[in-house]
Amino acid sequence: MQLRYSFRLYPDTAQRTVLAPAFGCARVVFNGAVRAREDARKAGAAFPMAGELSRKLITEGKRTVERSWLGEVSAVVLQQALRDAEAASRNFFASLKGTLKGARTGAPRFKSRKDNRQSIRFTANARWSITGSGRLNLPKIGAVKVKWSRALPTAPSSVTVIKDAAGRYFASFVIDTDPAVDAHRMPDSDHTVGIDLGLTHFAVLSDGTKVDSPRFLRRAEMKLKRAQRDLSRKQKGSKNREKGRLKVARAHAKVADARREFLHQLSTKLIRENQAIGVEDLAVRGLARTGLAKSVQYAGWARFVAMLEYKAVRYGRALVKIGRFEPTSQTCSACGVKDGPKPLHIREWACPACGTVHDRDHNAAKNVKTAGGLAVAACGAQVRPGLVPAQRDEAGSHGFSPEPRAA
Repeated sequence: MQLRYSFRLYPDTAQRTVLAPAFGCARVVFNGAVRAREDARKAGAAFPMAGELSRKLITEGKRTVERSWLGEVSAVVLQQALRDAEAASRNFFASLKGTLKGARTGAPRFKSRKDNRQSIRFTANARWSITGSGRLNLPKIGAVKVKWSRALPTAPSSVTVIKDAAGRYFASFVIDTDPAVDAHRMPDSDHTVGIDLGLTHFAVLSDGTKVDSPRFLRRAEMKLKRAQRDLSRKQKGSKNREKGRLKVARAHAKVADARREFLHQLSTKLIRENQAIGVEDLAVRGLARTGLAKSVQYAGWARFVAMLEYKAVRYGRALVKIGRFEPTSQTCSACGVKDGPKPLHIREWACPACGTVHDRDHNAAKNVKTAGGLAVAACGAQVRPGLVPAQRDEAGSHGFSPEPRAA
């Protein structure tokens, strides 16, 4: 499987001066490809092929006086910009057909120099390299200082240089990993766990462990509010407004980095300690339309589950998702009696059948583990429960006449 390893870059002043036009050239080529496809659509003609766009936008563009500056950057950067435009268009049509997984993808849009994220990509054809001193040597840019936080497991196939809204530079390497080799890096485990995600506690495990919600945004809200207020008072187009924008972007980046680090550490810990994990398939979009929208969005549930998914595949673990309509908070984990829905302010309740007193979240985590078929064992046991035939009184339609209805 392919993974990305990101590291912080520290280009000097001269290298930043060279990176700026490289971002601009890639952006111009990308916008030219989007414009050519849009013009062909309006004219009812066939979309131009990649080779035709490459000849028209890059080869012939370098020969003109208006765009002779395209020759100042690596040709691989321009070719990759064309590939990105082609991939964006392909994903858009696949999304319309319903063959693309995930959320619906919109039509490719034009990039702006004011976008929060600028990027260029170098493949192996660009002959970039990592020097013996640990610097990233990029064509026509030079050797850039890298902050290596960990070692690369294998040789990367490409590198993307990214500039984010806070003005920071990153190098994102694409790594091909072997799940069979990665699985040996994890210790053997026969433990299973069910996870109930929430807001009071970020996660409650079926073994009773409660992971507090760090609330990174709430803790930084006052600082963000002051920075945003100062930005609104700056004159548009001034240098002071640009300084204020960077201040706000850096404050948001600090919150996002802390949340991402927390999610990575927790997901890796759970994957390392358990062979199988059960989690609910939460409707985050639906919850984001309620009064708890702000807390739900910044909790990062969807990203946490996505981390568990790819790490489970990488390290040979099992991740089971149960349906979002499973009554985990309404069922007694001791006797299995369904007690009905309960308001959110009720955090403890007693089962009317067996009298067991339950913590709401702990009971839900136990039911998640049971519903995922993880209550027996992880090694050699059936992960998902088998099909159970419906009881006689559960089958059929209730409350409707058996007589055929008129057309």
